[in-house]
Amino acid sequence: MATLTPAALAFLADQRLGRLATTGADGKPHVVPTSFRHNPELETIDVGGFHVETTKKYRDVQANPRAAIVVDDLVSVDPWTPRMLEIRGRAEALPTGGKALGNGFGDALIRIHPERVNSFGIEEPD
Repeated sequence: MATLTPAALAFLADQRLGRLATTGADGKPHVVPTSFRHNPELETIDVGGFHVETTKKYRDVQANPRAAIVVDDLVSVDPWTPRMLEIRGRAEALPTGGKALGNGFGDALIRIHPERVNSFGIEEPD
């Protein structure tokens, strides 16, 4: 399991929207904007929204339990200063637990267990 650095956690705490990538049972990719939260007790990324259990992303995770989420922003356009965090890992489609997270989460959620973390523009230079 990959761990998130303090800089990555601080970046995630300031963001509200990410892009979730899943693969359906037919092998076709699917990418959608979504809300998310870092779960510090489980060290996971919890993806939610209203009625998430009725969505393609939820069905995709049920069929293929792998997912990735990308969270990015632009610090500046002049000079061009993007930041990005990509988290890939095993995913679970959970029918309950989202409401406890609040902030627009319905009851169901998708939980990503980080196995690989890539970042750009987030970590402080050595």
